[in-house]
Amino acid sequence: MRATSLISRAWPPRFASAVPPPPETCSSWADLPRALAVAAAMFFLAGSVTGQTPPPENKSAPAASHAATYVGSEACQVCHEDIHKAFQKNPHIAVEKDKKRGWETHGCESCHGPGSKHAESASAADIRNPAKLAPAAVDRGCLTCHLNQPTHVGRLQSSHVKNQVACTTCHKIHANGPLGLVARKASTINEQCASCHINVWAQFQRPNHHKLPEGAMSCVDCHNPHGTMRPAMTQIFAANEPGCLNCHGDKRGPFTFEHAVVRFEGCGSCHEPHGSANPRMLARQEVRLVCLECHANLPRASNTNVALGVVPPAFHDLRSPRFQNCTICHQKVHGSYVDRNLLR
Repeated sequence: MRATSLISRAWPPRFASAVPPPPETCSSWADLPRALAVAAAMFFLAGSVTGQTPPPENKSAPAASHAATYVGSEACQVCHEDIHKAFQKNPHIAVEKDKKRGWETHGCESCHGPGSKHAESASAADIRNPAKLAPAAVDRGCLTCHLNQPTHVGRLQSSHVKNQVACTTCHKIHANGPLGLVARKASTINEQCASCHINVWAQFQRPNHHKLPEGAMSCVDCHNPHGTMRPAMTQIFAANEPGCLNCHGDKRGPFTFEHAVVRFEGCGSCHEPHGSANPRMLARQEVRLVCLECHANLPRASNTNVALGVVPPAFHDLRSPRFQNCTICHQKVHGSYVDRNLLR
């Protein structure tokens, strides 16, 4: 009882309204530890609650800065007069003059963003420069206008996008001036592509190659740099056929008897498209070795007198020189109208 009374008298009067005091009665000294524990817990709780004060208001915080606004291309001309004059002959001048696009008299800001802050400070940090943006951000800006154009049908799936090659890597918006946004001459196109595809350009230095080093062809004759739905971004012919048929139309068909590899695997199964050390740009140094890529280890027919296989003792005994050049007999290797064995 005496211990309980001492605890009651020691209880701070300023907490009396918030926290109830310890019980006034204890049956015995056995309740003393419990009373002490309750008193300590209440004291700690009340002190932690009353000791907290809200942080003072920061009245000196700066006001939010105003967002940049559009000022028009005439404001850009004041400093960038040479670029503005060249832009008048640029294909993108249609953005500046066409009301339907929504950027009339704001052609510069259609790519560079609002220019009011840049006009005031003349700082490069206050304007968007597509040449310094991440490739995904550059593509996003270009595709706001060019997304649904046929030439860019595969842009989002092309290997250029997957390898982080932005539009501005090949298209120079201001550098070419009246010459357009990209190189048009075959030799210039090949030089630009070869700056990245060095290993491919080395293949054109082989004895047998397509006439790119001579300037008679360009890379875009066979490849669409914006991407296609075919492997290696190759061009297409007649909606869904290989682009090789744009020049080699006599190999197209349709044939009554087709060579299956031509239909399902394409020209690259037998030919090296960029260049080869072998005649006719073949993948192997001898014609028979190309054929044996598929026609090898074929068994001999057991129920007829016709030997279909090439494993001795077969009719096509490859140990004999007469059977070591397949195209002497099978001349219609791309397909035939008259013979299922593609004979001459």
